[in-house]
Order: sequence, then C-alpha cells, then structure tokens
Amino acid sequence: MKYVKQLMIILIFSFIGDVLNHIIPLPIPASIYGMCLLFIALCTKIIKLEQVEATTEFLLSIMLIFFVPASVGIMDTFFAYKSSMLSIIVIVVISTIIVMITTGLVSQFIIKLRNKKEKGAK
Repeated sequence: MKYVKQLMIILIFSFIGDVLNHIIPLPIPASIYGMCLLFIALCTKIIKLEQVEATTEFLLSIMLIFFVPASVGIMDTFFAYKSSMLSIIVIVVISTIIVMITTGLVSQFIIKLRNKKEKGAK
C-alpha cells in the first residue's frame, strides 16, 4: 500500500504538469513541469522525501527498462536514418562535448562561489 500511495503522489504531480502543458503555451514537456513542481514541493517541505522515497528508488532501479521501447524504435527505423547516420553521429559527439564542457565550467564556478562564501563566513 505504501508504494501505491507514493506512486499516486508522483502521478498527481505528473498530471498537474500535463494540465500546465496544455494551459501554458511554451515548448516544455509536461514531465518537466511535473518534475519541477515535485521538486518545489520537496524543497518547501509540502511533500516530505519519505512520502515518495521508496517508489522513486524503485523506479530508478528499473529505469533501464524504460529505454527498451526507444531502443527498439531506433533499431526499427535504422534504415530510414542510415543515409544521415554520419551527420547524426557528428551532432551527438559535438553536443556531448559541449554539455561536458558547460557542466565542468558551471561546476567550477559553483565551487569557487562556495569557497568564497566559506572564506567570507570565517
């Protein structure tokens, strides 16, 4: 019963995100709205972590299963993309490098800010 209650909380936030997706005309997926709302609810202690922790741990442990349909879809349409495979690979590699560089720079910036804040607090 605990898992059902926790799953219902997550599904309610997902549903609210879907409603917001239809109301707000922005190109943001409904799942992002739902995750942001759940994150805000967790940060503001409206929802306590214990209220969703067990189900989220379970969902994270089986997350690879959720990628199976997408992988099968890619394999099914491989020949349709075969002619543009080189450009797709180049785009994926370049975007991955850009994400890695951006993540590193942002992390370094946050660490520097944190170190300045700690030195100022002493």
